[in-house]
Amino acid sequence: MLFTPWTILILLAFGLSLWASSRVKGTFNRYEQVPASSGMTGFEAARRMLDDNGLFNIPVEPVQGRLTDHYDPISKVVRLSEPVYYGNSISSVSVACHEVGHAIQDKVRYPMLVARHRMFPMVNFASGVAPFLLIGGFFFKFSGLILLGIIAFSAAVLFQVVTLPVEFNASARAKEQMVGLGVIRNMEESLAGKVLGAAALTYVAAALISVLQLLEYIWIFNRSDD
Repeated sequence: MLFTPWTILILLAFGLSLWASSRVKGTFNRYEQVPASSGMTGFEAARRMLDDNGLFNIPVEPVQGRLTDHYDPISKVVRLSEPVYYGNSISSVSVACHEVGHAIQDKVRYPMLVARHRMFPMVNFASGVAPFLLIGGFFFKFSGLILLGIIAFSAAVLFQVVTLPVEFNASARAKEQMVGLGVIRNMEESLAGKVLGAAALTYVAAALISVLQLLEYIWIFNRSDD
């Protein structure tokens, strides 16, 4: 079945995802042109926030690409894209401090981050086999395979949902500390919030697509049983 009652909603969610992706790039580019009053680079902002939270052993490294910033919980390192690492804009320091927020979560064992880390191996496997199980089940009209595919896909959906509070919390930690550490001034808080808020939308859109797809698979499965 190529078209279901959920198809329109899924297409709308994909549209939201494309818009969110475009917005995060546009917002980053816009505030990349606005220097932070502190003059700090992304590296300096990240280093100050890390040190202030006792994370002296966490290095900050530049990586190639654009918007490739991330915290690696395995290697215990904050990696910033070159525009963020070397830039001294509102965008640069906001993204840098957001990634440090993840390092702080790791230090304090933030429950949702711990849950995401523990889920990852299972989710990595489940997301790989789910498409084959679903396609095989639909093609051969074997409801047992469809059910296994739905269960596997549910793990991937749960991972997406758990990611939301992790990302929101990292941004909240960044915004809470940036002014106090002198990375930005009070008047720049709203600008930093726009950069971080735009990025959060991409995670919301991705989670929404996954949830809707899961509901569609469940609907098809129930119809096949009928």
